[in-house]
Amino acid sequence: MESSQPDHFVTLPLVSKSDESARLPLAINVVAKYWGEDLKDQGPASRATVLIDGIELAEKRGLACYIYKGSLKDLKKRIDQGIPPIVITPGIQDVAQHATVVSGYDVEERRILTYVPEPDTVGAVPEQKFEQDWEQDDMTTIVLMPADMKDLLKNDELKFVKSNRICFEAERLRQGGKAGEATEKLYEATELDPENASAWSQLGGIYNEHGSDKAVACYEKAIKLNPKYYLAYRGLGNYYLKKKDHSLAEAYYTKAVGINAARFGPIYKNRAVARMQLGNDAGAREDLVKYLEQTPGAQDKKAIEDAISQL
Repeated sequence: MESSQPDHFVTLPLVSKSDESARLPLAINVVAKYWGEDLKDQGPASRATVLIDGIELAEKRGLACYIYKGSLKDLKKRIDQGIPPIVITPGIQDVAQHATVVSGYDVEERRILTYVPEPDTVGAVPEQKFEQDWEQDDMTTIVLMPADMKDLLKNDELKFVKSNRICFEAERLRQGGKAGEATEKLYEATELDPENASAWSQLGGIYNEHGSDKAVACYEKAIKLNPKYYLAYRGLGNYYLKKKDHSLAEAYYTKAVGINAARFGPIYKNRAVARMQLGNDAGAREDLVKYLEQTPGAQDKKAIEDAISQL
C-alpha cells in the first residue's frame, strides 16, 4: 500500500482472525498492538468481554485511555498526531453497536478510512455518511495511547470524558446482572454531565429491562439531547411493545428505521409483531422479509418463513 497510502494515515498491525484473542474486542487488540502491547490471549476466558475489560487491561500495560464525545475535526487531529482512535458506530445484522478503528482520512475524496482485518485493506467511508452514522451513538470516541504521551491531550476539551467512562463501567455491571449498581453508576454519570445522551439512554435500557415506566423519561431525555439517538427510539419501541401499545411501538420503531434502515435486523421482526396486532398484515409481511434479509443467520428463520407464507 506504500505508493497509494494517503498522507493522513496510521499504519496499523494486521490482527487476523486466527491471531485474534477471543477474549478481547478486536479494536482494542489492534490499537494496543500498534503501541507495542500484545494483549493476545489476555483477559477473562469465562465470559464475553465488554470494551471496558480490554481498556483496563491495556491500562495495566501502560496505556492511558480517554472516552469522550468527539468530532470529525478531533478525529483528524488524532490521526495527524499518530493516534488511531476507536469510534462506536452502528452494527449490522443482529449486532447493535460496533467498535471501529479509524486509520486515516483522505482530504481530496473527503473520506474517513477505517481498519479492516484483511491484508492491504482499508474501509473508505464518505465523511458525511460516517458522521451521520457516528452521530447515532453520540460520537463516542476512545483514545488509547502510551501514558507518557498524555500531554498531547492536556489542552483539549474532551467532552463527557468522565461520564462516558462511567457509562462503560455501568454496561459491564448490567451485563453481569448487577442492574442496581449499574443504575447508581449511570445516575452518577447524569449528575456529572446532564447532557450526556448515552447515559440517559443506557439508564432507560436498564429500566426497560425491568419493566419500569421510568424508562420513558430517560429515553425521551436522550432523544431531546440527540435527536439521532437510534437506540433510544428502538428502546421506546420495545417498551411500548411490551406494554401492548402497538401503535406507539410501531411509531418508535419506524423512527429508528428512518434514522438507519440497515442497523439492526431484529427491529423489523418487532415492528412486524406490532403491525400484525394493528391489522397491517401487508406491512408485517414486508418487515419479516426485511428481517430475514438483514439477519441471514437468524435461528428462527424457518418459523419466520412459515409466518410470511401465512400473511
